[in-house]
Amino acid sequence: MPDRESHEDPSQHAGRETEAERRRRRARFLRELTEARELRDRVQPRRAKAARLRHAMRMRTFRW
Repeated sequence: MPDRESHEDPSQHAGRETEAERRRRRARFLRELTEARELRDRVQPRRAKAARLRHAMRMRTFRW
């Protein structure tokens, strides 16, 4: 995939990105992730219930 490669060093791009842009991008990602999880839970309610039960069991058996 040589046409998709960037000739720019990724570390240079990270230096130009401001903190506000990074936060906005992260917030958008987290919103989309939450939306995808909610959609999955609506589409597969049995799997979502099983996942909730597994998570609850993990939390009960976790030692602080």
